[in-house]
Amino acid sequence: MSPSTEGLFGNHVQALALWQRRAEVLAANLANADTPNYQARDIDFRSALGGASADAAPLALAAPSSGSAASMSLESADALKYRVPMQPSLDGNTVDAESEQAAFAENSVRYQASLTFITAQIRTLRTAITGT
Repeated sequence: MSPSTEGLFGNHVQALALWQRRAEVLAANLANADTPNYQARDIDFRSALGGASADAAPLALAAPSSGSAASMSLESADALKYRVPMQPSLDGNTVDAESEQAAFAENSVRYQASLTFITAQIRTLRTAITGT
């Protein structure tokens, strides 16, 4: 994030990227709910955002190959952690579908809140510039 936008949007740009990455991780957990020995993972959001704001550098995006979608690499001590299972299954899978769905819904609300904040800031700037 450039210094001119850092004060404008605060940590919401980095938070938005982390919410997106967390949605991907939670979706992968849900997709593998029936996979034997699959270990559910989640992002330690507090440490990831804390590391991003301490470095004052944006989260890096890296495209694995040309023409493919970019994927975020979490620089802050790899904030992706294994989730402690509440009740692991006999096949070693630690995904609890209900808690994953609840986490996914919460994550969606937080993502939308950050996006709404950024949109409001842009709208305020546009009004200040154009006067309408």
